[in-house]
Amino acid sequence: MPITHIVLFQFKAATSAEVIRDVCDRMLSLKDNCLHPSSQKPYIRTSSGGMDNSPEGIQHGITHAFVVEFATAADRDYYVKEDPIHQEFVRSLSGIIEKAQAVDFTPGVF
Repeated sequence: MPITHIVLFQFKAATSAEVIRDVCDRMLSLKDNCLHPSSQKPYIRTSSGGMDNSPEGIQHGITHAFVVEFATAADRDYYVKEDPIHQEFVRSLSGIIEKAQAVDFTPGVF
């Protein structure tokens, strides 16, 4: 069953627009750069994201959101826990991100 992985970022106040754009571009490029350990092919089904534009006012500081879809929980688990490209990306956020949140779900499973 597919897994949807939602990632939310709040950047530190002093972070420049250029750095934020770079982080967002690199986050979206994970779709092509993360390779499955056995097939050595990209395994992220879809990836999209952007800057918050909600008028609701309940973002609690979150400014950017990303939605990543995996074919299986095993693919998501590899991405989160082991994928060296993803791990490098996460390390690169040190000092840039004020708050990060992740929520995963299987569509239709309540």
